[in-house]
Amino acid sequence: MPIPVLFILLVVGFVLLMKGADIFVDGASALAARMGIPQIVIGLTIVAFGTSAPEAAISITAGIKGSADLAVSNVLGSNIMNVLLILGISSLFCSLAIQRNTLRFEIPFTAFITVVLLGLGIMGGDVSRLDGIIFVLLLAGFMVYLVITSKKSKAAASEDEKPAAPMPVWKIIIFILLGGAGIVGGSQLTVYSATEIAKFFGMSERLIGLTIVAFGTSLPELITSVTAARKHNADIAIGNIVGSNIFNILFVLGVTAIISPIPYIKDYIIDNIMAIAVMVILFLLVLKDKKLHRWGGIIMLLLYAGYFTIISFFPNLIKF
Repeated sequence: MPIPVLFILLVVGFVLLMKGADIFVDGASALAARMGIPQIVIGLTIVAFGTSAPEAAISITAGIKGSADLAVSNVLGSNIMNVLLILGISSLFCSLAIQRNTLRFEIPFTAFITVVLLGLGIMGGDVSRLDGIIFVLLLAGFMVYLVITSKKSKAAASEDEKPAAPMPVWKIIIFILLGGAGIVGGSQLTVYSATEIAKFFGMSERLIGLTIVAFGTSLPELITSVTAARKHNADIAIGNIVGSNIFNILFVLGVTAIISPIPYIKDYIIDNIMAIAVMVILFLLVLKDKKLHRWGGIIMLLLYAGYFTIISFFPNLIKF
């Protein structure tokens, strides 16, 4: 396909993503208000699952076609980008408050499952079907935790939490479905065109997975979180990222591995360690007053710039 056409498709993909995310956040916020569910729970479930759909679609499709090696680099690249780049950018719009449960459980849990991925990958050389089953079972346990948390926090929800504007149920459903379709469709279009452009300019497959594909599949999280932060729905911004990272590992890699074992090459070790480190960094930045401030976001953006520079221009600098 001609390069000018690919650039046009890239722009169309961005437009679909931005509009889809805007509608999706409105629908999710209205759903939270109508059901009396805290925004953080919506962010960790509906929004997180919706914005993880591109990673799931790409990885699962690759698994079905027998070329699942893109899955690990895609997920690790997306998770690193989600925290450093997306939360970094989102915090520039307003300070992002961190819920106590997110600080005490969800962030450490994300770091834990990323460590599990590292251990399984190093020991077995791949993410096997058994490993995939373990991930899916961990996801089931996480969903049970969310249900329990939702029930406990429903009665004690903060009175100062900004409610969404009243919206009829039929409109909420349409907003979530149309917004989700725009997010997934726009992301797929963006990933396809960006990957073809990258190949045209001679980028390696691993670099494409860690950068272009990771960026493309993280675009829903980026647009959704920035939109939520701009609308001061900070709980959705934070919950979306943490929840998406959990879904990426447990659901995307879990289901993909069940379909087809995923090769885990040594090059992934440094990326896996980086994915663990970013969760620790996020935890430390918000530990003092449970907020990610603009200065913290700037630190995260600088760290991502350094990571991107190394993997793009000095890929052999750190080897295992």
